[in-house]
Amino acid sequence: MAGPLDDLRVIDVSSGQAPGIATMVLGDFGADVIKVESPGGDPYRHLAAAPMWLRGKRSVVLDLTQPEARERLHDLVRGADVVMASYPPGEAAALGADYETLSALNPGLVYCSVTGWGPVGQYAHYPAVESVVAAKIGRMKSFQGLADREGPSFAAVQVATHAASQAAIHGILAALFVRDRLGRGQLVETSLLQGMLPYDLMGLMGAQAGGSQSQAPAAPSAPAAPANAAVAAGLRMPTLNYHPVMTKDGQWIQCGNLLEHLFHAFIDAIGLADIYQHERFHGDPGTWDPEAREEVRDMMLTRVRERTADEWMERFTASGNVAAEPFRTTQQALDMPDLVLNGNVVEVEDPRLGTTRQLGLIAELTETPGEIRGPAPAVGQHTDEVLAEPARTPWRASGNGDSPAPSHPLEGITVLDCSTMIATPQGVSMIGDLGARVIKIEQIGGDPFRGMGGGIAVRPNGSKESICIDLKSPEGQEVIRGLIAKADMIVHNYRPGVPERLGIGYEQARAINPDVIWASVNGYGPSGPGADRPSTHPIAGAAVGGALLQVGAGMPPTDCDSVEEMRAGARRLMQANELNPDPSTSMAAASALLLALYARKRFGGGQRVFANMLGANAYANADDFISYEGKPPREEPDADVYGLNALYRLYPAGEGWVFLGVRSDEEWAALCDATGRPDLAGDPRFGTAETRRAHDAELADELCRLFADRDPDECERTLIAAGVACVRADAVGFGEFLMEDQHVRDNGFTVEVDQPRLGRVQRWGPVVSLDRTPGRYGPAPLAGQHTDAILAELGYDPTRIVELRERGIVWSEEP
Repeated sequence: MAGPLDDLRVIDVSSGQAPGIATMVLGDFGADVIKVESPGGDPYRHLAAAPMWLRGKRSVVLDLTQPEARERLHDLVRGADVVMASYPPGEAAALGADYETLSALNPGLVYCSVTGWGPVGQYAHYPAVESVVAAKIGRMKSFQGLADREGPSFAAVQVATHAASQAAIHGILAALFVRDRLGRGQLVETSLLQGMLPYDLMGLMGAQAGGSQSQAPAAPSAPAAPANAAVAAGLRMPTLNYHPVMTKDGQWIQCGNLLEHLFHAFIDAIGLADIYQHERFHGDPGTWDPEAREEVRDMMLTRVRERTADEWMERFTASGNVAAEPFRTTQQALDMPDLVLNGNVVEVEDPRLGTTRQLGLIAELTETPGEIRGPAPAVGQHTDEVLAEPARTPWRASGNGDSPAPSHPLEGITVLDCSTMIATPQGVSMIGDLGARVIKIEQIGGDPFRGMGGGIAVRPNGSKESICIDLKSPEGQEVIRGLIAKADMIVHNYRPGVPERLGIGYEQARAINPDVIWASVNGYGPSGPGADRPSTHPIAGAAVGGALLQVGAGMPPTDCDSVEEMRAGARRLMQANELNPDPSTSMAAASALLLALYARKRFGGGQRVFANMLGANAYANADDFISYEGKPPREEPDADVYGLNALYRLYPAGEGWVFLGVRSDEEWAALCDATGRPDLAGDPRFGTAETRRAHDAELADELCRLFADRDPDECERTLIAAGVACVRADAVGFGEFLMEDQHVRDNGFTVEVDQPRLGRVQRWGPVVSLDRTPGRYGPAPLAGQHTDAILAELGYDPTRIVELRERGIVWSEEP
């Protein structure tokens, strides 16, 4: 079967993981990716995961500083569909590899640029390094309190790299989707800073409301009462639903029982159901009084300590309604049966490394599947082959020019969003941001998440309409059948069997609309032992390695003698296992949906699409989601979560904190020169990268003294000007940064919308920008806000609509 992209040629002149993952995915689904490398190869080939994100590509060496090499590049571009670049603003033109030059050679070209900070603004030339971005915008500040010390903590999981890679895929596919109607290609731009946007679930809204969002939430539920000194200082304990618990054999299990019935199933599975004899323990634990919550917390921690992790997981799995997984490293997750059986882990034979296990396909498309097309090439392996090939015929629009150019890339596409909570709804909202009409199908009373997170529920529902229907009723299923008939895509995140009971199963939908795309984006995927189990964001965070990386070296404790020690370990684990797994899933889900839409455009017909939270979060941990003999271990933060080493970590400075990100001998020399410390450069302990590693603790002590009395803002100004990656890390929270920083406004990274109940507010805007067909960034609707209008569109008259409302078949939230 053909892959959706098997007629495309991609010229990849980028370097590094973010654009590398993007072109890897394009290659996995059929594109011919030609990797253009400088002599010596991509400077990031030394990274442990490079053999994965280089897989299936053809390598050509061209020294673009030479005119003849630029001509060879131009010859390749004339027959290409996509160019992927990652040059800092202004540098591509000097190499003849900028959009203006290449699009003049090939008007049908889609040119994607991935930068660090966006194309303009005061930080545009800051180093394009994820940790520098995370420190500057306040993400590291959100981890304050993770370690038992003051100040921000290092952000370890490379979420911006993941999201930027997926945003690049979104923009490229959207531009290709609309290319025929537009009559030409266009410029697509994203950045690491834009990659951070999906991880702001409440900061911007909180900042506009005057609240503080510097502390990451433990969970989107009612806060627990203070129970120890850390909590009293402002650091909350996990909610009971999302509690890490320690087992008899010293392992920790993450619970994710957000919904009330799941939590009660957990309490029953651990043998504490007797508590429900007391009225104070009835209902959702978020509504219990503080003393009751703390009493049950201690009971949970004590009870789970009585059995091993394997024994508890056997019970939880047998229950079928308990969301729980052991904390794993990425390397342990490579053996997880659900990931293997759903194709999220695959074996690839590499001629230099032998057998590797690595990330599989980002999604399963049943009719136009992807395929991993071989290992990473050697540097320049295909130079002669590619340059000897006959010129490829440039793309030409197939239409006659009569179709009007669309205002937005996905204009004319209709998506039924039957999903709930955050991960899948936010992914679908990104399809809405690209111009599709998204109709959110909600239960009577609305998506349960609307009542849990206050302003947090706004973002996953942006750019949508809403109708509330009782899909368990015959009349409600009649309504959904009418909507399916007019839809291009149905998306849900239910466990197997539920869609069929609600009348939205694949066969039911296909009988109504044979061309419909039916997408499932749930916790575990359809094929493994966890297929029928529930999942929420902390499950994916614990299961695939992100949380254990973030918590720091030597954590969590494996031998706690008291409840207080277990409380402390649980608090730290839950803060480390923050909200990122949901947005990480959203980004991968949107990529899967766009691949399916592009496949239907090419081949016609619908198909099933499967993506899952575990696989998506494996992609978010792509820097270590590969195994081979001799692979170096993943770098982890130190026990106090300052950073990875003396030259890549946080330091207290004057009245604040800085993050230093030195990555080369040149930057080390520039640091010593700019700070007036040539003696450090001349110290034999620090003269080479090898000796600096050997004396890392001593170097950290020297740098602590160096920064201690310096103003953090002045450190940033001086060192950035000297070419050293150093920024202030505690000035603002992410929400305040998005609301107030001029750089955000200069790049248009936020937009204003009229939000029901809230009025005129800012929301974050494009994760990827298209210059000719920009996105459309709308507010989130109230639950059922468009119920009457949608029913009228389906042919229901006003009398019938009133009847359906009176009978509880449809519903709307009061304005």
